[in-house]
Amino acid sequence: MITEFLTTLDWLGEEFTATNQRLAITVAATGFVLLVLLSYRDVQSWLTKQTKPLYADILTTVLLLGSSVLSLLVIIGVWGVREDLSEVLTETGIGSEMIVRISISFVILVITYILWRFIKRLLHDVIASSTSVTDHQEEVTHRVVQVVLWSFSIVFVLGIWVDDLSGLLVGAGFLGIVLGMATRQTLATILAGFVLMLSRPFEVGHWIEIDDREGVVAEFSVFNTEIQSFDGEYIIVPNDVVTSSIVTNRSKKGRLRVEVDVGIDYDADPEQAMTIARDALEGVEEVLEVPEPQVIVKRFGDSAIILGVRFWIDKPSSRKRWTAKTKATNAIKTQFGAADIKIPYPQRELMGREETAGLQIGSTPTRSGGGETPASGEGEPNEGPSSDESPAEAREGD
Repeated sequence: MITEFLTTLDWLGEEFTATNQRLAITVAATGFVLLVLLSYRDVQSWLTKQTKPLYADILTTVLLLGSSVLSLLVIIGVWGVREDLSEVLTETGIGSEMIVRISISFVILVITYILWRFIKRLLHDVIASSTSVTDHQEEVTHRVVQVVLWSFSIVFVLGIWVDDLSGLLVGAGFLGIVLGMATRQTLATILAGFVLMLSRPFEVGHWIEIDDREGVVAEFSVFNTEIQSFDGEYIIVPNDVVTSSIVTNRSKKGRLRVEVDVGIDYDADPEQAMTIARDALEGVEEVLEVPEPQVIVKRFGDSAIILGVRFWIDKPSSRKRWTAKTKATNAIKTQFGAADIKIPYPQRELMGREETAGLQIGSTPTRSGGGETPASGEGEPNEGPSSDESPAEAREGD
């Protein structure tokens, strides 16, 4: 059947016998294919506006495949290589049955490609209408659907060429187990990357803290999370480590609460100090008005009453947080100074104990500062042995 079909191309070789003519037709056929390839996207966009996207994909795919097959047949017919091609097909054993299998496989792959483009466009339209889905999640969804769709397509094609897929599937399963055990750490990292993309605990540009390492998320992939610290260092954290650690996201909500502790003297009025501290924050541009700042009494310190000054900043970053804390501290100190509210230094009160009235017999009281000790026999008996007597002589005297 294939040979009979190729026989119809002999008239092209009989019509164009000159080499120049054949070269010109070959160049024209090749240029036609290149023109279709270059204008493929534009034609598809135009057809998408005129009709449904699925129809546009089908038409453009048929146009691309048809132009390629047509150009190939023209080149074969012009150069008269039909007989050579038939001999090659006969020698290689490519008969009608194999040609049918090849054609069906090719059609299945083309249909899979068209269906994938349609599903991708459909998913994009659905996900674009939702504000809770990020670009990372959309990309992950596309990849998962693509893998599943092409996996089914490949299995279907293999079913055309292999009569019994059970042995092949068992071998593939065993190979998958071996590869999974050999690369379990890598697979765990990849799975953790997909989990992070779907759960979305942070995004690129967020200020996070992982295992006492703090910085801004610079890049996020399936394998690693790259953090740029505030010292300019780039920290690469495997995704499986991220999923097994406590992650603090300081910029997820777009604002951050900052707290400054300030101590006032015990003689000061806490209510007045709280009002002055709250008013001092009105001059700090980084402080948000809503939620409004709060000043609370936290505890009694060793030397002062500790007030907690709390306020919020938007679009938080490390630099903005420290700038806001610095300005707030300076503003509060200035206002306290104007209101004569003291911020005391640490104080210690030293107290001494009175000496014991009664002393034990035989004890020798001393005075700090090098004072004299009472003489023996003055005010209390001295029955102990003298320093010149030995313990044995003292016992003999008794």
